[in-house]
Amino acid sequence: MNIHHITPKTIFAALAVMAVPAAAFAAPALSGSSTAPRTATVAAASCPSGWGSLPEANKRMTQAPVTNVRTGRHACYDRLVVDIRGRAPGYDVRYVNAVYTDGAGHLVPLRGGAKLQIVVRAPAYNSAGKATYSPKNGRELTSVAGYSTFRQVAFAGTFEGQTTIGLGVRARLPFRVYTLAGPGSNTRLVIDVAHHW
Repeated sequence: MNIHHITPKTIFAALAVMAVPAAAFAAPALSGSSTAPRTATVAAASCPSGWGSLPEANKRMTQAPVTNVRTGRHACYDRLVVDIRGRAPGYDVRYVNAVYTDGAGHLVPLRGGAKLQIVVRAPAYNSAGKATYSPKNGRELTSVAGYSTFRQVAFAGTFEGQTTIGLGVRARLPFRVYTLAGPGSNTRLVIDVAHHW
């Protein structure tokens, strides 16, 4: 290529491509109860705004059971995902002074400056009463070591058609809750907690 034919526009485009770090193309990693946590860096132009810290709820009940709980680190927030085998459940997610076990009412100790109680309006057992989600360590559902916001994810039980999870976070930070369809006929309940206000 003759250097005299390179235009300023071509030079600018080449510099722009070189300035984008390879991490910008990396997908965030999720860690679940059955695998070791992985980390990834994701470039972000700006962090989300408009989230709040007030309770979010949907009263819909489902008998589609909980099958897994996973966490992931993102550039602007930490994410908790509850996998459901079937239609999307309702939920009640809110900051509380303490999280208690379903049914028995025992205190669930959580690390962190604030506690999110996540009530999934779906059981962790099937119609025959057999467990569909049975964590090996209920006090540490996933490893959140090194996360910016999450400090601990604990199982608070499943009782009368709903499942409760305690999420210890660094401070009372804004969050959002939503459901995603898939894969297949399954759904996911997603809770994202921002790193900052």
